Amino acid sequence: MIRKTRLFTPGPTPLLPAAQFAMAAADIHHRTVEFRALYQRVLDQLKEFVGTRQDVLLMACSGTGAMEASVSNLTSPGDRVLVLSAGKFGERWRDIAKAFGCQVDVVNAPYGETFLLDDVRNALKPDTRAVLMQATETSTGVRHDVEGVAELLKESKSGALLVVDAITGLGTTHLDVDGWGVDVIIGGSQKAVMIPPGLAYLSLSDRAWAAVETSKSPRYYFDLRKERKNAQKGESSYTPAVALVAALGASLDFIASQGGGDLAAGRKALVENAETCAAMTRAAVEALGLKLFAPESPAAAATAVYAPEGLDSGVIVKDLKTRFAAIVTNGQGEMKGKIFRIAHIGLFDYMDTIALIGALEQVAASTLKIPGFEFGKALAAAQNVYAERTGAKKPVAEGALAAR
Repeated sequence: MIRKTRLFTPGPTPLLPAAQFAMAAADIHHRTVEFRALYQRVLDQLKEFVGTRQDVLLMACSGTGAMEASVSNLTSPGDRVLVLSAGKFGERWRDIAKAFGCQVDVVNAPYGETFLLDDVRNALKPDTRAVLMQATETSTGVRHDVEGVAELLKESKSGALLVVDAITGLGTTHLDVDGWGVDVIIGGSQKAVMIPPGLAYLSLSDRAWAAVETSKSPRYYFDLRKERKNAQKGESSYTPAVALVAALGASLDFIASQGGGDLAAGRKALVENAETCAAMTRAAVEALGLKLFAPESPAAAATAVYAPEGLDSGVIVKDLKTRFAAIVTNGQGEMKGKIFRIAHIGLFDYMDTIALIGALEQVAASTLKIPGFEFGKALAAAQNVYAERTGAKKPVAEGALAAR
């Protein structure tokens, strides 16, 4: 049979066709009236997508660049920061903060788990300048309690800024940035907005902007004051990724269309889509007899699954790619070879999810040799979840597909 390559990875994600067309047509100079109009429109749309009244800045870099910009613009060497770490990207916050000379306290949780709010409360100190965390930890498929941490900081009256890497959280998790009191929120282009890597965006609260003015860390390309000043004129400080900006505009238009022309409603629909695909996948995995890696706090961005005991998860990743051109990802860091991850960010839908589950059943039958395996059992479990979440009247009986 022919094979059609499908990405099921948590970044890069599948590209929106309209965004690809916009990139192909983006033959435009960045210091022109035409580009300024496009750039300003995209910045305004990003405010709606993020869900904030604050300015959103757009930078030609990966999400890690925006993480670095947050640290370099908000802190000075010697400042104390608290990192909440439960995976590779929490560890990245730790390493960036250390690189800029911060005193770094860390609340660690094991891979596959989230941290306890009491541990965060106990780790806060009177001179903690900022708390750095993820909304979702992509490396483990875990969702963190951003609202809970934000409320804790309000109660503690510590004055610490809350900085959230929502690179995979935006578009997969409901976030009330202004209402909760998130001071910095970060997104990336290769995730829910369905365009290639190369852009990062972030928004700062008034408290964060005040901190920017007192920071003594060195910065040049990532000077957010300069970027904000130029953005108000519809320009970037340096050469922008013109084609990606055009693609982002097309993607945000598409997301708005999913909400009847309302970008905030489209964002909510995008999140609900990810939640549904993730719930279908979790049900299917458990119906196969496989074990979820993060059952207590699962993210909608990606589902992490243990490989059967004694089997390297790379075998599953390779089998899905070789036989079905379905690209999923291995574990990262200490979990490499132990788990595989299936993404639900952006342009994944019901049909993609059913196709991946069908392929996973084939792998389970021929490669995993799971005792008691039956074709259709995982698909039926996913169908039931979809029916329940979308209000369908006739859920599929488990085993019905296998009996046909």
